[in-house]
Amino acid sequence: MQEKEQIPSYFKGRGSQVNTKNKFLKNTYVEEHYEMLDEPLLSDEKTEIFYEHPKKIVNIINSPDLRGMYSMNPYQGCEHGCIYCYARNTHEYWGYSAGLDFERKIIAKPNAAAVLEKQLMGKNWEVAPIMFSGNTDCYQPIERKLKITRQMLEVLLKFRHPASMITKNSLILRDTDILQELAKLKLVHVMVSITSLKEELRLKMEPRTATAKNRLKVIEQLSKAGIATGVMTAPIIPGLNSSEIPELIKAAAEHGAHTAGYTMVRLNGSIGVIFTDWIHKNFPDAADKVLNHIKEVHGGQLNDSRYGKRMSGEGNMATSIKQLFKMAVKKYLSGRDTFEFDLTAFRRPGEIQQLELF
Repeated sequence: MQEKEQIPSYFKGRGSQVNTKNKFLKNTYVEEHYEMLDEPLLSDEKTEIFYEHPKKIVNIINSPDLRGMYSMNPYQGCEHGCIYCYARNTHEYWGYSAGLDFERKIIAKPNAAAVLEKQLMGKNWEVAPIMFSGNTDCYQPIERKLKITRQMLEVLLKFRHPASMITKNSLILRDTDILQELAKLKLVHVMVSITSLKEELRLKMEPRTATAKNRLKVIEQLSKAGIATGVMTAPIIPGLNSSEIPELIKAAAEHGAHTAGYTMVRLNGSIGVIFTDWIHKNFPDAADKVLNHIKEVHGGQLNDSRYGKRMSGEGNMATSIKQLFKMAVKKYLSGRDTFEFDLTAFRRPGEIQQLELF
């Protein structure tokens, strides 16, 4: 078990309530005798934005579970504060904690659009869908000000390059104009993540995200705009939100979703400590039951890194959840999933101008 710092009270508006130890750092602060301190070691600091200027923004996804596409992330860390987020562990590579630091120390990449254009201009570039938010949400709050995601979408439209997006934030509606143009060329697919229709659970589990009601409106408005939009009911946390699957898919279908997906929660690395602390503080009566259910679908462990198993789980409970999901999809979304990317539309700017001459 990793060390975790003690805190004096619950931090409202944050998911994690601890800063777990970073395994990459030799030294760390601990509160061995907190009664002797003049002030608490851990405080709910304001969100800070740091800037990074990468030389590369698009990465090949090598996972056997997700083949045939790229990913890019304009931000590292995420102020949404989703307690279960697998991306928390990546924040340790930057020298921060996967806990509170992940939510309040955000790294932005202001040169992302320029770097993306440079990569697309490469003579050996191979066209495949690029996933936004493969790690952290590209429409988290700071995007409203920095507009890095919008700039990257403008580059993709310029090159007629396919992209998929997943978000929990209604800010995506700001970019409907660009998404519509991409949609006309069959170059964009959007998944709106909704994990619960219960506002009380959403507030605790995903404190700085849009409400489920607003996310359903996003599905509705994007669908009406001609943009292929589905719902991602992920992650499924057995014993916490698993019973909501049919209701979630029904609501999404009623608002125009054409497809649905899900993944099983897995608490790798520091996330196990963060989630365990969180659920005992928020749902003390159900905590042990939920944690045992998570272990049941992952071979007796909270974490699971096995390809082919980690995202869906295994065993009777995982099978039941899968069947419940498939039945709901069949009942509410049958016949709707017809979207396919047009990978032949890609053109570099000069090539587009030459074609327009004819």
